[in-house]
Amino acid sequence: MKKLIVRTITGATFVAALIGSMLYSHETFGAMFMLITLLAVNEFCTLVKQYKKTTFNKWIAIAGGFFLFLASFFVFNFEVANPLRLFLPYILIMAYAFIGQLFDKNGKTLDNVAYFSLSQVYAALPFALLNMLAAGHNGYSFVLPLSIFIFIWSNDTGAFCFGCTLGRHKMFERVSPKKTWEGFAGGALVAVVAGYVMSLYFNIMDMYQWMGMALVVVVFATLGDLIESSMKREMQIKDSGNMLPGHGGILDRFDSTLLAIPAVIIYLNLIGIL
Repeated sequence: MKKLIVRTITGATFVAALIGSMLYSHETFGAMFMLITLLAVNEFCTLVKQYKKTTFNKWIAIAGGFFLFLASFFVFNFEVANPLRLFLPYILIMAYAFIGQLFDKNGKTLDNVAYFSLSQVYAALPFALLNMLAAGHNGYSFVLPLSIFIFIWSNDTGAFCFGCTLGRHKMFERVSPKKTWEGFAGGALVAVVAGYVMSLYFNIMDMYQWMGMALVVVVFATLGDLIESSMKREMQIKDSGNMLPGHGGILDRFDSTLLAIPAVIIYLNLIGIL
């Protein structure tokens, strides 16, 4: 019972902080996801250093995440005369991290380069790309970033309810024993309904486009969840961290968004919204 109470309080606080930061202002949105970016990169680097004994500088990776998000925040949301100039600190950090391997005597060059790069692509880039979704035609708009999380939460709720009651056929039992195709279908159904509801309140897309976006989120959020589960299984760990009591680490809470955000951007470009 105590664990359930802790999990409930943590979950409610987390959701309230996330939604509140997006609704309140552009600045609070940026501050919240900047913090999440730094925590995600730190957590990822900590895990791979323990698992692969990598020797790259974790703080350089965190600095990379910081400058990537910061540059994206300004480029996508403000009129910048020379956008590339804002990415210069990030480019220099990446160059420093790669060139620095020439002087590393630990024989971990391949692992260091691979996992340093993955810390940026996997843990930092998706949150930086959220700035593209927040850049509305008339300034900051919380609608698209928030809708991704609404669809993910709707999918999780539907998958849990349908999976518990009707789940019979396992999706990827080796990776995630509790996931079923019935749960996946139920989650998709609830998310599509959420997409229909979004279309009633926000006219930036029509009903079918909103529902299509919901399906894109469901598919790639599920893949993101399965990929992180596969990585944790290989590392033989239950949670990616203990940042959120009862919920694990930052990557545990955002694994679904890491693939969903880029997929949504591609989808919205294809239908001409972005």
